[in-house]
Amino acid sequence: MNVPHANGPVSVSERIQSLDVLRGFAVLGILIMNIQSFSMIGAAYLNPYAYGDMSGANRLVWVISHIIADRKFMTVFSMLFGAGVLLMTMRRESKGRPATWLHMRRMVLLLGFGVLHGFLLWYGDILHAYAVCGVLVFFMRKRSPKTLLITGTLVVGIASALTMFWQVTIPYWPDGTLADVEQTWWKPSEEIVSEQLTAYRGGWTEQQSMRAGSTLYMQTEHLLSETLWRAGGLMLIGMALFKLGLFSAALSRKTYWWILGLGVFVGLPGVLYGLHFRDASGWDITSAFFLGDQFNYWASIPVALAWIAVVMLLCKSSRLEALTQRLASVGQMALTAYLLQTILCTAIFYGHGLGLFGHVDRVGQVGIMIGIWVLLLIGCPIWMRHFRFGPFEWLWRSLTYMKVQGMGIVKENNAEI
Repeated sequence: MNVPHANGPVSVSERIQSLDVLRGFAVLGILIMNIQSFSMIGAAYLNPYAYGDMSGANRLVWVISHIIADRKFMTVFSMLFGAGVLLMTMRRESKGRPATWLHMRRMVLLLGFGVLHGFLLWYGDILHAYAVCGVLVFFMRKRSPKTLLITGTLVVGIASALTMFWQVTIPYWPDGTLADVEQTWWKPSEEIVSEQLTAYRGGWTEQQSMRAGSTLYMQTEHLLSETLWRAGGLMLIGMALFKLGLFSAALSRKTYWWILGLGVFVGLPGVLYGLHFRDASGWDITSAFFLGDQFNYWASIPVALAWIAVVMLLCKSSRLEALTQRLASVGQMALTAYLLQTILCTAIFYGHGLGLFGHVDRVGQVGIMIGIWVLLLIGCPIWMRHFRFGPFEWLWRSLTYMKVQGMGIVKENNAEI
């Protein structure tokens, strides 16, 4: 039996396979939306009509990605992060060792990774937000599932309430404010579009002129107005669901089918109505920007739960074991896989690489995304056959435990190779 080092990571036998599979699935899923951010101007992520062709196959790709992925996989990943916080501290405290300062070191280091990732590579980083939320939700970890579910839902609702506040106050905004918001986030002028294209098609220095400001906004204003509340609330919900056994594939198949039905018959209609609402409004900023987003904001949660149910049903079946094993390897290297997506996509789209920013339509983005998926599904299992964890996981753990971690595989006799 594997016995983890007193100041080291858990052994293979201590891992919960279904958590790794779900984490790997979520890491791959977030690229469905993120690749749009890597390859096109920022406004196109929020308003698909801001840039690029939106007819035929390109529109179909956007519609499908919006329905199945927009907010859904980040919801899954946020819930899993909360479950991970709970699992790590439970294991440590069950062995009579304090968890608080170890957890805080992990979060400070993760914040550092997020700041570097955002300012040096890609403004869409989420690690900084997870680090901040991870510090806050830690103090709720011992609450009952009911308390966590209620509190988490209320916290998620804070961002929604703030958004609706901006919606109802639009008529009272100072002159020019709405136009500035539209130019920045919704429907930029040709001049602004040209500035972004030029910056990201240029070298790293040229990119920084655009990326620094966007990253600063994402890690300050946007964090306080939305990400902190949504991610933090979902982490609390994730803690509750972990305590209830949802992530360990321990519930009955019938229960998972009920959860899947909730996503299909409650969540998807909400997402579809939100899409219809925006189309009917002509994607006008006064209705589609704030109010129009709220349907998917809430409906994405049951859809995300449906994805979780699908993966848990997959874990309970032996028919696709080869796939689940590959997903589990990606999940064990989640941080590395997430950062590798950035490294590969910026090399493909930004000027320090191939410089394809703004040149690849949505159909072409799908091809590149699938290529990255295949690379991760092939490469991660090969890596994990030889090493205990991914390179960025190794760095994070070594800094957390303030001791260089061994990379060799731990056999059942606890010998490293």
